[in-house]
Amino acid sequence: MGWELGFAGTPAFAAMVLGGLLGSCHEVRVVYTQPDRPAGRGRKPQPCAARQAAEAHGIEVRTPGHFRDEAAALRDLDCLVVAAYGLLLPPTVLGAPRLGCINVHASLLPRWRGAAPVERAIMAGDRETGVSIMQMDAGLDTGPVYRARTLRLAGDATGAAVTAELATLGTEALLEVLEALPEMHPTAQDDAAATYAAKLADADRRIDWRRDAAEIERQVRALSGRLAAYTTAPGGVRVQVHDARRAARTDRAASPLAPGTLTRAPRPAVACGTDVLELVTVRLNRGKGRPMDIASAVNGYGAVFAEGARFGDF
Repeated sequence: MGWELGFAGTPAFAAMVLGGLLGSCHEVRVVYTQPDRPAGRGRKPQPCAARQAAEAHGIEVRTPGHFRDEAAALRDLDCLVVAAYGLLLPPTVLGAPRLGCINVHASLLPRWRGAAPVERAIMAGDRETGVSIMQMDAGLDTGPVYRARTLRLAGDATGAAVTAELATLGTEALLEVLEALPEMHPTAQDDAAATYAAKLADADRRIDWRRDAAEIERQVRALSGRLAAYTTAPGGVRVQVHDARRAARTDRAASPLAPGTLTRAPRPAVACGTDVLELVTVRLNRGKGRPMDIASAVNGYGAVFAEGARFGDF
């Protein structure tokens, strides 16, 4: 049996879940997204991924300033599906659809409630993560869980790749839950085991070379494909690090290097509090501003990547 649904979501993760709904037996009547935001070098307003997906299928898109004003319209729907919408829903909305509101959350709740669950899981060195289909309540990702799917986090997992995998797993689990509604009975979360995935800030992107190289590598991988970790270089150049690998100090100079010091042999790397981080792909706020492999960066910006150059804010 197909339901009449509303959908609320914003980024690529949400667009992938929405795509799965559009290919199912359910009818998506309306899509809610965040307003268009400035993006790119020109800072022109750009529609989010979920809005683009909805408009490509001729579905009405709304960007309400106050979601509480949508409660009346939602009473005509069976359910509102939410995936990375970006705002808490007021109680009047949570109870408006006939079967309530369901959230597709990219973690194994109650671990990593909040805005950045994928990035926080990778940064923390978690061995696994997953996706939870949750009945929404007034709290922040605190509602009971209908179904969860687990995903192992490999040692080279990136935020972008994991997000895409979880969108696929989440769509599959969501469709299973919708098929069984309203007979399903969700399981309450253990609040004592909850952790919080705070929204990413500039401090999460800035590399502190005094930290262990393994921690910095996880930071780089977690932010890859989204905001990118970065460091400062001599001359005020900002260097985004899109890909990097931890390496032991044993193949470097015998004397210890101060954290943030670049060494170019045998491969360009930066000394960390423990071990070194070999640079693989970087992007500078110079030239065309495109990602490039480290060999091209060294050839094109030799002064920035000079032997012994000091990176970071010290």
